[in-house]
Amino acid sequence: MKVLIAPDKFKGSLTALQVCNAIHEALITVDPTLELMDMPLADGGEGTCELLTTFSNGVLINVEVRDPLFRKISTVYGLSKDSKIAFLEMAKASGLQLLKDDEKDPLITSTVGTGDMIRHALDNGVEKIFIGIGGSATTDGGMGMADALGILFHDRDGRRLKGIGQSMQHVHSIDINHVHPRLASVEFTVFCDVDNPLYGLNGAAYIFSPQKGANSTAVAQLDAGLKCFARALEAGTNINVNFAGAGAGGGLPAALKAFAKVDIQPGMDFITHFIGLEEYIRSADVIITGEGKIDAQTMSGKVVKGVADLAGKYGKSLLVVAGKSELSDEVIHTLSIGKIVTLTNNNTPDVLAMANAYQLLGSRIREAWSDFNNWRTGSNAGN
Repeated sequence: MKVLIAPDKFKGSLTALQVCNAIHEALITVDPTLELMDMPLADGGEGTCELLTTFSNGVLINVEVRDPLFRKISTVYGLSKDSKIAFLEMAKASGLQLLKDDEKDPLITSTVGTGDMIRHALDNGVEKIFIGIGGSATTDGGMGMADALGILFHDRDGRRLKGIGQSMQHVHSIDINHVHPRLASVEFTVFCDVDNPLYGLNGAAYIFSPQKGANSTAVAQLDAGLKCFARALEAGTNINVNFAGAGAGGGLPAALKAFAKVDIQPGMDFITHFIGLEEYIRSADVIITGEGKIDAQTMSGKVVKGVADLAGKYGKSLLVVAGKSELSDEVIHTLSIGKIVTLTNNNTPDVLAMANAYQLLGSRIREAWSDFNNWRTGSNAGN
């Protein structure tokens, strides 16, 4: 029997590869005859860089960048085997994961490090750049990124502005005389699974900046800044930057679209085609996928939804593993999930599950596989 193990990460506990390893080890102990294939996945967020680099037979490039508070750090991005494509993750340079709780403040954080990564890739001569924009610590509209690429912003008095959230409301003019010479010729693909505009009640500031450390006063200031920044960008480039999806990544797609050739795509859709996931699912007998938390957001371009759709298309048995699940039985049925296995239960609270995720995952999988006939036919779905 061929089993495809294709999960996302369990955020805060396990990488997608560690999830694969835990499941693989558990299944081998239950049935050594199983033909197992491990395929750690991502949806355009964390883990995407490594995934796409691996499937393009590429290498990881070490680079020094500035973090959201302009401190020098070392990070990586991927480069395809033919050196034509770079795979970047915004979170690796401008992410919340790089800050302590008391450092989170989108008024003073910057996407400058993402710009540093892009500059390095441009200097390496790449022709395409794929960039995941999840997990950012910023709401600067991409101003810091643009500044790192030689696009300078000035206030009414001609003073150069620092590329941070609170500077956006002061942007009066833009100087592109020092822009990186290759920026306009390279094609960017941005992975984005939300359709939020740049500003307004459903925009970057109001929807996403509170989780990045902004209070209500800061949210209003950031939204006003995004509007001002958009007016400056549009006056200088004649390009509409308040489009669906511009509010993702703290507004980074807005500045990127103003100065480069940008295609915005749902991350999971792109990755599915890039790695040929459909063929792997078609050739397997059983599919195992999962992520840290299964909830309403799972239905919006996440790994579990993408895998479930393909498993359903080919009538494959599907087992889903998760730290916890908030899906209703009705939704589980529409996804054609045979069984959901969760780490948390009445005897295992969230904190304990996260601290012992690897061991618990193996234990839960062994238990589920012993009940194979039930969940495979779907009669035990959701238990």
